[in-house]
Amino acid sequence: MTPEITKIESTEFAYEIEDVGYSPNGFSVVYEPGATNTRKLFAIKVHTDAGITGEYVGGNSPGAAQINMFADYLIGKNPFDREKHWSTINRALRKYDRMGIGPIDIALWDFAGKYYDAPIHELLGTYRERFPAYASTYQGDENGGLDSPEAFADFAEECRDLGYGAYKIHDWGGDWTDPDKTVETVLEVGERVGDEMDLMLDPACEPPTFADAIRIGKACDEADFFWYEDPYRDGGVSQHGHRKLREILDTPLLQTEHVRGFEAHTDFVANDATDFVRADPEYDGGITGAMKIARMTEGFGLDVELHAPGPAHRHCIAAIRNTNYYEIALVHPDCRNTQPPVYEGDYSDFLDTVDDDGMVTVPDGPGLGVEYDWDFIEENATGSVHVYE
Repeated sequence: MTPEITKIESTEFAYEIEDVGYSPNGFSVVYEPGATNTRKLFAIKVHTDAGITGEYVGGNSPGAAQINMFADYLIGKNPFDREKHWSTINRALRKYDRMGIGPIDIALWDFAGKYYDAPIHELLGTYRERFPAYASTYQGDENGGLDSPEAFADFAEECRDLGYGAYKIHDWGGDWTDPDKTVETVLEVGERVGDEMDLMLDPACEPPTFADAIRIGKACDEADFFWYEDPYRDGGVSQHGHRKLREILDTPLLQTEHVRGFEAHTDFVANDATDFVRADPEYDGGITGAMKIARMTEGFGLDVELHAPGPAHRHCIAAIRNTNYYEIALVHPDCRNTQPPVYEGDYSDFLDTVDDDGMVTVPDGPGLGVEYDWDFIEENATGSVHVYE
């Protein structure tokens, strides 16, 4: 008998992170002793008449609003028809960024793995079950944490000693944007650990001008950085601007984190606007969408790099040949990272999750292979609950 989706639940919940505030721009999280940062996510359940529920925790408010636009369409549908649902919803959300697709698609993959009693990476086709991670820092602060080139270099050495073979800098942003300070940081970190670690820089589109991007990129060239990501204030979406930047710099660019849609990713690559390609199962239409981007990238002979951590991301990486690192983000020497404390068992995306060789493994249980702490989620629910049936 073909299973059907009977009900979808979306529950917003909140959790707090100590000693984390906001940079002067009001958006980027930074280390701030004594501050408490409250973050909100969504917990998704896709119920079926097979008695198996697909689950996923993640997403954001715009994505949840989009789920509200299409969830009713899925009621009564076959949960295995992921490709059909992806195509239909992708078209329906054509006026929007389509970030609502990801959480539901991941939950449908979780259902499929549980139904067949197999981890998602086996359904995708396993390439490996263990892979290297990189430490991806909080943005720089002025609060005694990552507040200087030396502090970033000290933390790089700490991450190296934990086993990490790669390290990514998120430099300063907001009102104190200073290309000189970023240049000094790139060169200091390169001097300290460049012979032992692959190094990356992500200014998070903070530098105001193309000239700033060139200046900082020349420092990355000098320090032999592995990649340079979202280098200036265009928002990470200008094909022309990044193609010109590639012509000037030697350091490979990593773009498309802020480009939405499979076709837009493809155009970015086809127009020589990036070297590495970004994908994220949460941002880019779920596991279905992220794997489309990975296969497209493989066809162009390039590598895809998954943005952010999470069990869905690990399953994708486990099924992709042309990728290099898993991102552990955001990490800091004096506060914990921003990942939600929603996992039962030993699953973790905190700084110390890597083994002595800087590696992580893919969960091997059915579906996503993780157990969510639904007691925590329900105890911290904000009251924003949507049920579709």
